[in-house]
Amino acid sequence: MQNIVIVGASLAGTRAAETLRSSGFTGAITMVGAEAHMPYDRPPLSKNYLAGDWDEERVALRKPEALEELNLTWKLGVAASGLDTAAKTLTLANGETLTYDGLIIATGGDVRRLPNQPDIAGIHTLRTLADATALRDEITEGARVVVIGAGFIGLEAAATAKKRGADVTVLEGLEAPLIRAMGAETGAAIGAVHERNGVVVRCDVQVASIDGDSRVKSVTLSNGDVIPADVVIVGIGVSPATTWLEKSGLTLRDGVVCNANLCAGPETVFVAGDVLRWPNALFADVEADMRVEHWTNAAEQGAHAATNLLAALNSTEQTPYSAVPFFWSDQFDARIQCLGRPSANAVVDVVAGNPADGKWCAMYSVKNRLTAVLGVSQPKLVMPSRALLSTHTSREDALAHFVRVTAPPPPPPAA
Repeated sequence: MQNIVIVGASLAGTRAAETLRSSGFTGAITMVGAEAHMPYDRPPLSKNYLAGDWDEERVALRKPEALEELNLTWKLGVAASGLDTAAKTLTLANGETLTYDGLIIATGGDVRRLPNQPDIAGIHTLRTLADATALRDEITEGARVVVIGAGFIGLEAAATAKKRGADVTVLEGLEAPLIRAMGAETGAAIGAVHERNGVVVRCDVQVASIDGDSRVKSVTLSNGDVIPADVVIVGIGVSPATTWLEKSGLTLRDGVVCNANLCAGPETVFVAGDVLRWPNALFADVEADMRVEHWTNAAEQGAHAATNLLAALNSTEQTPYSAVPFFWSDQFDARIQCLGRPSANAVVDVVAGNPADGKWCAMYSVKNRLTAVLGVSQPKLVMPSRALLSTHTSREDALAHFVRVTAPPPPPPAA
């Protein structure tokens, strides 16, 4: 009987297990997870769950009976610590060794910490359910919350904290929020959403220290400014969880480097989710390979990796994975949606609305090719753009498209 091990009790790992079973695999499947929790959904952690509107049962990825039907062996609360692809063995942090015929790596990402970040009460990161639970208990009305990092997680947490009645300040080292992902103009427009809702957003500032004895008291900036703080959220991004693979022989470069089929090199080792770096054929002309930290890709890649692993085990044809990335973010009354790959070096054209009004749509182009469409509260413009992004549409043709779809309807004929 063949044995498949999935490392990462995550969205990608769960979708992989479901796909294996729905495809008829009857062998053993072992799910390894560093956290003690059964798989849960991460997007609500910075929003509904952090706000106190949802409980743990609501953020569970699947109902217990659905997971039980998968007939998995669960090894939770223990991280993978090593991989020998020649011997096809996986070592766990508790010293246990698992053998496998096929392996799917879906270990996601680890939160980054500030240099010399102190380990005192009141300082939080936000990646896991335990993180969100601890933070939720401290975000109370009137609490002085300082968020370090104006990426999506930091901004979502800031919005949630403000809506719970906290006094919120966001600190960003670059000249605008989200600048690496979206560029300065777009990032500034997202930051303005927060400022309109009472959040203090300070950009182009550097944190010198987080201060306090047993508990945080303030954040000191490099210019000498001191910001009082009861709670500090460090949201400076994540790095792919690949430390345990450093002696595995797999190619690591800001993720596990794979081929278009999501195979990591050894013929029965596949990767999915935040930890994956692969060549996406739809964007090969502007980006040699990519790593995507979004919910939709993790779900799709988990299923695709499982399908190709079965093909490898059965010596049948594998298929490449290509997709138009998609993500969304809810911040105050703004529903931010994006298809494609926005970037700071792209040409950005606002094709509908006005960023100053809080409802608008922009398109991104690189090398005269449409690479992304981003909208704030504009779902009817964003979601139909998938076809444009899938067919290498030129910037000129994309602009013409948006002129057509945003044109006012013709007046009714005269009576």
